[in-house]
Amino acid sequence: MLPSIAFSRQLLWLVAGGLITAAWPQHSRAETDVKLDARYQATIAGVPIGSGRWWLEIHDDKYSAAASGATSGWLKVFTSGEGKTIAQGTVANGQPVPRRYDSTIVANKKTDEVEMALEGGDVKKVTVKPETPPNPERVPITDAQRHAVIDPMTAALVRVSGNGNPLSADACNRSAPIFDGRLRYDLRLAYKRMDRVKAEKGYEGPVVVCAVYFSALAGHIPGRRVITYLTEERDMEVWLAPVAGTRVVVPFRISVPTPIGLGILEATQFITTATKSPLRTGAKTQ
Repeated sequence: MLPSIAFSRQLLWLVAGGLITAAWPQHSRAETDVKLDARYQATIAGVPIGSGRWWLEIHDDKYSAAASGATSGWLKVFTSGEGKTIAQGTVANGQPVPRRYDSTIVANKKTDEVEMALEGGDVKKVTVKPETPPNPERVPITDAQRHAVIDPMTAALVRVSGNGNPLSADACNRSAPIFDGRLRYDLRLAYKRMDRVKAEKGYEGPVVVCAVYFSALAGHIPGRRVITYLTEERDMEVWLAPVAGTRVVVPFRISVPTPIGLGILEATQFITTATKSPLRTGAKTQ
């Protein structure tokens, strides 16, 4: 049972790591300073396995995000884990340009650290501890695959086109080229349907549901179970909710089928605050 538990948790965290992000406003400059304070609970087959918190701030010319989480409940009897991640960058022509990504994950007394500096979408420096062990089957990461990429926390920070409701198919139809310091992969989203959600605290209303497709490009060992499983999986979903007063949408719920049941990461608190610039007045909270 324990290998299946660890494998199922790895599936959920890998996909969630590339999706706990946001979609960017349509305009080249944000109309508001946006803040999000969200708390999430992770479950597998309905059983709690962990929880986390995510902070996001978007300004006219920069953004920052931070996330932290830990295992909880009965899973701590078998395995322990906690992590924290930060991402920072600027905004150019309405799109995010990542500059810094740091991640620290501690599991079963082992620490995995990634520090990455980026410029214009290119990786300028990356440090991983411990170093990835050599393996002749591992697909090497080329210099070209370190260009035109984004980090996992910035993965879906893209423009939602149009002037209408951002909760539309346009919010889903995109692909994110992600590099996390060890693995180069793509997450492709595709529109599925509309739905509704209600957080215990904060947002209640419609969401747009996107299918999620995973494709590993480099840094992986092709025969590894988690890679083949995610590549073949066709039922992963992310539910995107709006941020008040903007064209920003962010993940409210992520679901990943696992061998022992459906893995879900879902917001229990989802509070966004849009504070207008000093030349404007008023604020909106949801």
